[in-house]
Amino acid sequence: MSTLDLEQPGYELRFESLIDPERACAFPCDARGQVDMDELGEQALRHYLYARAVIGKEFRRPAVRRTAGAQALACA
Repeated sequence: MSTLDLEQPGYELRFESLIDPERACAFPCDARGQVDMDELGEQALRHYLYARAVIGKEFRRPAVRRTAGAQALACA
């Protein structure tokens, strides 16, 4: 997988909470929803792996969304 350029319009893989509608996690990905885990920082990688592990328990299935430009990793 190639390195993601976060300055260009791109995509994010978004995990929305089943419990709290205000909570979601989003990670940069390609158009197919593939996240380059090697490009994530240590904390972001932990959040990403956790979100994947609790799909159906804490988070909904992730959705790929187009972003307008530079994006920040978020798990709020």
